[in-house]
Amino acid sequence: MPIARVRGIELAYDDEGTGRGVVLLHGYPFNRSMWRRQIVELKGFCRVITPDLRGHGESQVAPSTIETMARDVEALMTALEIPNATIGGLSMGGYVALAFYRLFPLRVRELVLADTRASVDTEEGKQDRSKQKERALREGMNGIADDLLAKLFAPSTPAKHPEVVEQVRGMVVHTNPEGAAAALTAMAERDDQTTFLSRIVCSTLIICGRHDTITPLLDSELMQREIAGSKLVVIEEAGHVSNLEQPEQFNRALVGFLQQQD
Repeated sequence: MPIARVRGIELAYDDEGTGRGVVLLHGYPFNRSMWRRQIVELKGFCRVITPDLRGHGESQVAPSTIETMARDVEALMTALEIPNATIGGLSMGGYVALAFYRLFPLRVRELVLADTRASVDTEEGKQDRSKQKERALREGMNGIADDLLAKLFAPSTPAKHPEVVEQVRGMVVHTNPEGAAAALTAMAERDDQTTFLSRIVCSTLIICGRHDTITPLLDSELMQREIAGSKLVVIEEAGHVSNLEQPEQFNRALVGFLQQQD
């Protein structure tokens, strides 16, 4: 497992394949292992970098904002001598990808925004994050896992793909509660990026699970309208973790998009 020391913290990451750079950013409270099926699909023609964002997986816990995570990713790319790359993210990773583009547009070849949104949390959403943060610090991550698993998936996923449910549970329960708390604060305090969308000029792929109730299809449709020339792909029989629930559909959309850019 490679470790890079960037911006005063240690980040764990995987670096597989050769070719054009593709950086994939996981959601909360997951880790880089969620991209395994995408790495297998892409590494034959891409160099795929999948970091554990600060406070997640095997990366160091540290105070966090969405912009801080984006700056970590840029520093990792610099350390790995990757001048520019496709930057993709799911859920929280999508927030980071949008912030990355805003901060470092010349380092983004293309954007991939999966099961995410540009808008900020509602007041109710912020309160829910605050409660979740307190619970994580008080009780650990098992209760958080129970709550999330009830919301993440398409109705058919638990019966058809119980291994996906177990994989997600494993990622959640092994997340450091302090790292989860820092991420919850970062998401609750993130900037609204809706008005920024019209300034995105790179090729952009937007992906959303048909049954995503956390960042519903309406959020993806808004991004598609605002980002000129962007493409929206809806993943059938998938909820909020569409790359895990329906990897074949997700990979087909991602590979097709990347091959069109060459």
